[in-house]
Amino acid sequence: MLPDLARGLRDLVYPNVCVRCESLLADSAIDFCPTCVQAITHDPFATCPRCSSSVGEFSYLAEGCPRCRDDRFHFDGVIRLGPYDGLLRDCILSMKHRAGETLAECVGLLWARHQEACFREIGADVVIPVPLHWWRRLRRGYNQSECLALAVAAHLKVPHSPSALKRIRPTKSQVVLTATARRENLKGAFRASRRTNVSGRKVLLVDDVLTTGSTVSDAARALKEAGASAVHVAVLAHR
Repeated sequence: MLPDLARGLRDLVYPNVCVRCESLLADSAIDFCPTCVQAITHDPFATCPRCSSSVGEFSYLAEGCPRCRDDRFHFDGVIRLGPYDGLLRDCILSMKHRAGETLAECVGLLWARHQEACFREIGADVVIPVPLHWWRRLRRGYNQSECLALAVAAHLKVPHSPSALKRIRPTKSQVVLTATARRENLKGAFRASRRTNVSGRKVLLVDDVLTTGSTVSDAARALKEAGASAVHVAVLAHR
C-alpha cells in the first residue's frame, strides 16, 4: 500500500515519459511508449542465422547467405533486434555519446524482454560485451555495449562479465573502411583477460551494430582461444 502510494505521488510530481519521444506514459515501470516500442523492435525481414543480414523469405541458408557464405567467422551465429534503420538507428547513434547512457540501459531492457525466448534458446552461461579501447571509453564516458549486455544478463539472470575481454590496441573507425580493410583493421585487436574463466562455457557476446562481422569475429576468436565452447553474438542492428 505505502510503496504504491509513494509511486503514485512521485508520478504526479515527475510524470513518467517515453525516453525517446517524451510522450506521457501511464505505467511508471516502462520506458517507451507503444509507438516507439513498435518502431524499435519491429523487424520486417527474415534474417541469416549466420550473420544476421536481411534475406528473402525463401533463401537457402544452410551455409549462410550470399553476403557471408564465403566468410570465415569465429562465432557460431548471430541474432539481431532489427535492421539499422529508422528509430532503432537513431537510438544507436544517440548511444554513442556520453548523454546516451540512460537510453542504452532502457533499450537494453526492452531488447531483453522482446527477444527473451531467443536469448534463452542460446543457453548462454555468461554474457560478455564487446569492449571499447580504454582511450575511446575515456572520451565517451561509458561503453554502450556494456550497458546493453548488463540489461540482457540481468533479465536472463545470467552472469555478466564486462572485464572478460580486453581491446589491446586502438583501431581506426570501421565506418570508412572496405570489408577487407575492416578485417585487417581488427586482426588481433582483442584478448581475453588473464582472470577470465570461459573454459567450456557458452558465451553470449553483445554489441550494438554488426556490419561485416569483423569486430565480433575477432572478439569471438579471443574467447575461443581462452576455452569458450561456443560464442553466439547478439546485436541491436545489422547494417
